[in-house]
Amino acid sequence: MIDRTAPAVNALLSAFVTKYPDEAAAALDHSSPALIAQHLAAQTSNASAAVVDRLTSSTGAAVIAALPARRAALALGSLDPGRAVALLAWLDEVERERLLGLVDPSLARELRAMAEYPPDSAGRLMDTRVVAVHTGTTVREVLARIRTRRRRIDDVFVIDLEGRLVGAVALQQVAVSPPAEQVDGLSTRQPPAVLAMATREEVAEQLAGRRVATLAVVDLDGRLLGMIRPETLVTVAQEDAGADMVSMVGASRQERALSPVSFAVRKRLPWLHVNLLTAFTAASVVGLFEDTIARFTALAVLMPVVAGQSGNTGAQAMAVTTRGLVLRDVRVRHWLRVAAKEGRAAFINGCALALTTSASVWLWSGSTGLALIIALAMVTSMCIAAVAGALIPMGLTALNQDPAQSSSIVLTTVTDVVGFFSFLGIATLLADLI
Repeated sequence: MIDRTAPAVNALLSAFVTKYPDEAAAALDHSSPALIAQHLAAQTSNASAAVVDRLTSSTGAAVIAALPARRAALALGSLDPGRAVALLAWLDEVERERLLGLVDPSLARELRAMAEYPPDSAGRLMDTRVVAVHTGTTVREVLARIRTRRRRIDDVFVIDLEGRLVGAVALQQVAVSPPAEQVDGLSTRQPPAVLAMATREEVAEQLAGRRVATLAVVDLDGRLLGMIRPETLVTVAQEDAGADMVSMVGASRQERALSPVSFAVRKRLPWLHVNLLTAFTAASVVGLFEDTIARFTALAVLMPVVAGQSGNTGAQAMAVTTRGLVLRDVRVRHWLRVAAKEGRAAFINGCALALTTSASVWLWSGSTGLALIIALAMVTSMCIAAVAGALIPMGLTALNQDPAQSSSIVLTTVTDVVGFFSFLGIATLLADLI
């Protein structure tokens, strides 16, 4: 019975790994590296590499190390070079050199060269296996060269006799052009490129500013080193957006979910102290109106309502403005237009919310004066918060700082202070109406 079902089970597992590598990686990721390697050893090199590519980096590295020698070499050769280098970085030097000794010498040299670049640089992201032809090459010659390659091709790059990048042409354009035509006339002059030492943030800026599909990587002399493929560019854009999200709340852009606790504490603690200072600032504003709160205890109940709405309004304005700056939709010189737009939107939203809130407060307290006070405070605080949410990232950009860097901490201080001060200040002025 077991012998008859084993082939069927193996065939089912093979089909699952080949057709659904994402699901296979998710199912295997919690198993031991030795068990994962045992399952993948029976699969094709491409299927094994597809699953390893989708495992977490630490698990993927351990799995490659546990694979049989020939299978490990095939898996490394099938992976994107940048991903292969990232996985090898998790292993100790002895194990890393053992695996590099199993692969083709040219690939080993490529991986060692890429490993010398900083972890978050374009050199680590690039694929050096590009189609590069010299000026004067005909379409017929380019197509003949492409037919000898088994990997996917996105663009054909044109270089001069010294290897400097002078142009690029899409594969589709090559395919539909006359065989005798030279690629020089088809290529795009000054194609988008980044230096090998460029950071991920600079790569993301190129992606946002140029709307490119692929990105060439060059050295200081402009010589072509490789290219960053579309899927890598998408990953960079996603990671950059995620890094902006965590930096807005004071965490480090470099921190990952499984980063060491010591790293997380070291990066977060300074900003938590800043946040503590801003919290005391907001508390001091409340202290200024201690007598008013003592006279009308209902104010203490309603304070979080005003501060919460102003905080949400400011966060919306900040998010839209930061996105506009990152995507180059707006520049710092547009600060007045952006602030005016956010202020007008906040005024309309504030009036609508003020009607709902004041009606609710009147039904709850029976006080027309208290309903009027919270309505006025809500409109005032939301307008100021929206303008602040637009100006904070603009101001950081004008100071050559990352507009997302801890901007939410600054905004939280502004919205809390404005919310408490407007509500309690108006309540103090109109105390006779309560």
